[in-house]
Amino acid sequence: MFSRFRPDTFILLMIACVVLASLLPAQGSFAGYFGTATNLAIALLFFLHGARLSRATVLAGMTHWRLHLVVFSSTFVLFPIIGLLLGFLVPSVLPAALYAGVLFLCVLPSTVQSSIAFTALAGGNVPAAVCSASASNIIGMFLTPLLVGLLFTNAGSGGVSLSAIEGIMLQLLAPFIAGQIVQPWLAGWLGRHKWLMTTVDRGSILMVIYLAFSKAMVAGLWQQLPAQSLLVLLLIAAFLLSSVLAITIFASRFFGFSRQDEITVAFCGSHKSLASGVPMANVIFAGQEIGAIVLPLMLYHQMQLMVCAWMARRYAERTAAERALLAETQGAAE
Repeated sequence: MFSRFRPDTFILLMIACVVLASLLPAQGSFAGYFGTATNLAIALLFFLHGARLSRATVLAGMTHWRLHLVVFSSTFVLFPIIGLLLGFLVPSVLPAALYAGVLFLCVLPSTVQSSIAFTALAGGNVPAAVCSASASNIIGMFLTPLLVGLLFTNAGSGGVSLSAIEGIMLQLLAPFIAGQIVQPWLAGWLGRHKWLMTTVDRGSILMVIYLAFSKAMVAGLWQQLPAQSLLVLLLIAAFLLSSVLAITIFASRFFGFSRQDEITVAFCGSHKSLASGVPMANVIFAGQEIGAIVLPLMLYHQMQLMVCAWMARRYAERTAAERALLAETQGAAE
C-alpha cells in the first residue's frame, strides 16, 4: 500500500537539486553560463515536443470538443478562481511572495507527458489526452502571461510586460513551431529513441530548479521562509488537487462522459506543468524571488505525480476487474 505513494527517482532528483542549490548555489559568472545552458535546454525540449507530436493523433482527438472545453475550463477558469479565493489567506497565514507562487501555479497550463502517461496507464482516451494537453500548453504560452497580467495586477503583485510575453514566445513557442515543421522527418526517429525526450525533459527541469533555487539561496529565501509557511503550502496544494479532481470527475459524469473520457478529463484538468511553468516564471518574474514563486508549483507537481499514479492504478484495476467479470458472465451465458 505505502509503495504506491513512494516518490519516484525524478522526485528524489528534484529534491536533490534543491539541496545542492542550498549547499552549493550557482553564483557569479558560472550562474550566467548555467542560465544560458538552461535556456538552450528548454528550447530543445519544446522543439522535441513539436517534432514528436503526431498531427494525425491531434486531429483524431480534436473532435471531442466537450471534453476539451471541460479541461480548458478547469485549467484556465476553475484554478484561477480558487487561486483568487485563496487570497483571503494573505497575509494572515501566507506571505505575499508565496501567494504569488500559488496564484502563478493556478494560471499555468496542464502537463503533457505525465497527464498522457497516467491516462494511458488508467485506460483513458489517449488521443484526446494528447490533443488536450498539447493544446493547453500551446494556448498557455499566450494565456498564462495574460492571466498573470490581469490577476496579479488585481492582487497587487504587479503585471507582466510585453517583453516578457515576447521572451516566452521566443523560448517556448518558436522552438515548438520549428519542431512541427520538421515533424514528418524526425517523428519516427524520436519514436525509436524515447530516452532522448525523457532525458531532455527531466534534465532541463532539473537545471531550471537548480538555477532558480540557487538564486533563492543567494537572496536568502530559506532564512525568510518559516516552517509554518511550508506546511501551509502543502495544505494548499492538497486542497487544490483534491478539489479540482473532485470537480472534474463530477463534471465528467454530469455530462455523461465515458469512463475513458472521465480519466482524461481528471488527469489533464488537474495537472500543472513544471516544464512550462518554471521557464515562464524565469521570464515573467525576472529580478524577483523566483525560488519562492516556483516553490508552490514544485510541491504541487510532486503531489500530483504521487496521487495520480495511485489513481491511475485504481482506475486500471477497476477496469480489469469489470472486464474479467464481463468475460465470466458471457462464458456462463454460453
